Parts: sequence; C-alpha cells; structure tokens
Amino acid sequence: MINKNEASLSRRELLSSASTVAIASLFGGQVPLAWAEAEDLQELLEEYTGGSEAKSGRLTLKMPEIAENGNTVPVSVSVESPMTDDDYVESVIILAELNPNPGVVTFNFSPSSGEAQASTRMRLATTQTVYAVAKMSDGSLFADQRNVKVTIGGCGG
Repeated sequence: MINKNEASLSRRELLSSASTVAIASLFGGQVPLAWAEAEDLQELLEEYTGGSEAKSGRLTLKMPEIAENGNTVPVSVSVESPMTDDDYVESVIILAELNPNPGVVTFNFSPSSGEAQASTRMRLATTQTVYAVAKMSDGSLFADQRNVKVTIGGCGG
C-alpha cells in the first residue's frame, strides 16, 4: 500500500497506469474490456477500509508463487488475534487486481470463531497481484499481498 503523502501520484493513478500497461503488453496493445480496471479495485479497497491505510503484519496471505491452473488456485489467510470480545478480527477481504471482478471473497469472523483463518480456491484470469486486508474490531487494518504467476497449460509460460 502506498502512503499518499509519500508519492506524487495517487494510488488510483498509479494502479490504473500500471495495470493498463501490464494488460496492454500481454495482449499486444489491446486491453480486454471484460477485465476490471484499477479503479474498480481501488473503489472496493476504499469502501472496505474507509480510506484508512493498512499496516503490514498480523495478516498472512498464502498462495503458490506459480499456479499451473488459473481456474483453481488455492488461497488461505490467517490473522494473529486473541479473538476475544475486546480484540478480534471482524473480516478479511481478498482482491485480485486483474480479474473481471476484483472482489474475490470476504470472510467474516467473530470472537466465537476461535481463530481467524480461512481457505478456499479462486480463479485468476492471468498473472497478477492478489491482496488481502484484515479489519480488526478496533478499526485497525492489516494487509498482505502475493504475486501469482499463472502459467498456460502448466508449461511455465
């Protein structure tokens, strides 16, 4: 996550530019219209965080570095938390920046969950960065991200 005060470009502008260049280079200058735009990811992120910055730590996002099948990529999240009435994880959102719909899943927790961890499988449209953000009961936010290379036919391409 980029601190707005440390960059001359806004996060939205940076994500939009980087995503557009990456997508265009993959498809010979033609950007597929079915994919979400960086603004979609940024809007979801701002809606979830309320515009607050997320810190690193406490949240762990686990995914393979290389996914031989983009149709079924394992993903798991865990958050260090005592899960008491006073200190617990409310939810964790997972976002995939280049999927047609960047909002993949939101896991909701409560103190009675016992621990804040979940796993599932997700579809990835192409090689991309996957983000996870945890919202704590005190309003604090923690983030983690992973770059996952999706190969075509398991051939490393």
